[in-house]
Amino acid sequence: MPDANFTDQALIEIASGSPQSSSALRLAAWEKIRSSLRPGQQQMADWKGGSLAVSAVPGAGKSTGMAAAAAGAIARYQLHQRKALVVVTFTRSAAANIKAKIRKYLREDLSLPPSGFVVHTLHGLALNIATRHPDLSGLQLDNATLIAPNQSHRLIRTCVEQWIANHPRRYAQLLEGRQFDGEETERLRRQSVLRTEVLPDLASSVIHEAKSSGLLPQALRQLSSHATDAYGILEIATGLYEQYENLMRERELIDYDDMILAALRVLENPSARAVEQNQVFAVFEDEAQDSTPLQTALLEILATDPNHTDAAPDLIRVGDPNQAINSTFTPADPIYFRRFCEDCSTKGRLATMDQAGRSSRIIIAAANFALDWVNRHGLRPAVLTSLANNSGQITKDKEQLPFRPQKIQPVPDDDPQPDANPEPVGLGLELYTPRDIHHTAKLIGERVVSLFAENPTAHSAAILVRENRQGKWLVEALEPICRQHKITIYEVSESDRRSHVPVEILALLQFLDRPHSPDYLKAALEVLVQRQLIPTQDLNAIAILPEQFLYPGPLDPPQSESVLKARYLCCSILRARMELPQYQLISFLALVLNYDQAELATADKLAERLAKQTAGNSSMAAILATLIEIVSSERFEPVETENLDARYTRTGQLTVITMHKAKGLDWDYVFMPFLHENVIPGNFRVLPQTQFLGDFTFAEVARAQIRAALHNQFPLPDVTTAWEQAKYLKTAEEFRLLYVAMTRAKRLLWMSAAQKAPFTWSKPENSDNRTPCPVFSALKRQFPQSVIGH
Repeated sequence: MPDANFTDQALIEIASGSPQSSSALRLAAWEKIRSSLRPGQQQMADWKGGSLAVSAVPGAGKSTGMAAAAAGAIARYQLHQRKALVVVTFTRSAAANIKAKIRKYLREDLSLPPSGFVVHTLHGLALNIATRHPDLSGLQLDNATLIAPNQSHRLIRTCVEQWIANHPRRYAQLLEGRQFDGEETERLRRQSVLRTEVLPDLASSVIHEAKSSGLLPQALRQLSSHATDAYGILEIATGLYEQYENLMRERELIDYDDMILAALRVLENPSARAVEQNQVFAVFEDEAQDSTPLQTALLEILATDPNHTDAAPDLIRVGDPNQAINSTFTPADPIYFRRFCEDCSTKGRLATMDQAGRSSRIIIAAANFALDWVNRHGLRPAVLTSLANNSGQITKDKEQLPFRPQKIQPVPDDDPQPDANPEPVGLGLELYTPRDIHHTAKLIGERVVSLFAENPTAHSAAILVRENRQGKWLVEALEPICRQHKITIYEVSESDRRSHVPVEILALLQFLDRPHSPDYLKAALEVLVQRQLIPTQDLNAIAILPEQFLYPGPLDPPQSESVLKARYLCCSILRARMELPQYQLISFLALVLNYDQAELATADKLAERLAKQTAGNSSMAAILATLIEIVSSERFEPVETENLDARYTRTGQLTVITMHKAKGLDWDYVFMPFLHENVIPGNFRVLPQTQFLGDFTFAEVARAQIRAALHNQFPLPDVTTAWEQAKYLKTAEEFRLLYVAMTRAKRLLWMSAAQKAPFTWSKPENSDNRTPCPVFSALKRQFPQSVIGH
């Protein structure tokens, strides 16, 4: 790294290679950029090497600060592609966003070429390293196929069946459970539960948790010797993990954790490590609270100067541990970023971005109160007690608190952000207790209509729900009033997250394979209607007699114009099946469906994936079997060519979205209904069908024991303690999810807990009395002026 004692002016002059007058202009431009930043952002912009932790509150402008700091470093240190700044983000959309901001600062503000930096997702960065050194990484991508298996994936199911076959005595012990009377019907039921639920869930959870933490099967087997439970849960998990790894090698498959492990194998080689480190000036990481231990290790190695290995890595990690909402279903654990912050704090290398201009002051006050209340009163489990001294300060270890004590502060009056801390609409914070869920929908509909009547196209609105079934119910309930008042309602469902392209292509291919099947014909027609290629009509009447629809005879009744359009398109598709080579069918269907650029790219990606997996047997049956597997049990990532988040935050639109999906977004008006205790924090319960094993779940106990080992907590917790710890972590994360949802609102935060609501949203018609979420009840006591009558 160049001498940090140089002045910024001198360094920019060197970087520009221009006359002093141009250098002075750039320096003035940089000072203008810096002066537009808030204090925490300025600390990033002033960075001149070493490690820096940045703990940022929601709405503090993390990406803006990081982009400005990146542009400043590129100008200050004359960075170029052979010695570049590496920026790492969590998602592809975030990567595109920060890349655009850095380019803007360089090109428009500093008049410098937009080079000297690269932006990657963590897995993209790891894959680049692995592919540059295939002999060291062990990844041969020409032959390997990337998969993202979950507990229903065929690979996981195969692991389970193989483990059962190889361990009949251990499996018999599981069938016995706590007690068993030998009744055959009960035995068959337990076999089904173990094969389809308990063991697949254990395999999926433990494999991902262990692998992403650097624990290979042999290390996990050694760890299992420290566990003392009667079932030997970690030993079972180790056997499943070993079967999984064997199958992955046999079938030449890799998963996302393999990318990180492969990159780390490369960096174990001294010469390869030096090559990679010499190309990296520094690493800036966003959303650091969601990193796993292996991902953190990868970034720290890359950020280390090979000539000064004893010095701190040139690494800026930016995150918000209070927005860590993925740790109960991914290996991410906010404890690692908290420790990084505390370590940097002791060295004077912690920047705090606590000013945020997103929300009005009443919403900020509500979010701060929720954070403080949960830390003091929200969690008192038997295994982790929360104590407060006389001065009101939490005395418990900060790592164990649900939230890092850090309050959001409004920005100063002279903040450059336009409309910072906007004036509230209505009361700003509105708390309702409707009679039931139908009354809830009525109140939301009336409020949305009144808000959009005042600002029909200027503002945006969203309803944040805990699960997709709540959203689907609300969309159906609100659709009439939204249609009446011409308000667009947009539901962001699970299917939208997974990409609709494989589902639609599957429906049409199944129709091509069996055109006389009423079910397949109807599914294909539904796709064509959804794509607005044929008119909406009674599809059941068409599909019930496929031959008559496709090949009407002279004695059949005449077809209507809408049916004729549908038949013409279906027959054209069938003709292509006969005339085109099979490998061109997916591309043809993508064109028929009028896919846009991103959808066409996703279809091409799907076709390539299918060709690779069916090599040697490219029959239609093999293609359909593989495609069914992708659609039913795996997340297929679409190709993104634009900022897809923009479609969720359009003005004049009411978006229905889950709280998890809402992270990183904001709206003028945010509605949060159904805030009940059984939803947030929820009940960490054991399903009735698995209770024959005990009052705990294998997957959660194993995860808790693995995390205890990673944190050097020995002896490992027993089953009861591990289950209590898992419940604690789940409850803490649910409260953080509520906090994230609250901080999405800019002008109005509307919250409600109906007196009657369903216990489970799979049966919304079965409502009874429900206890409100404890945070909602506390908010009502703290902000009585915001409580609106039933």
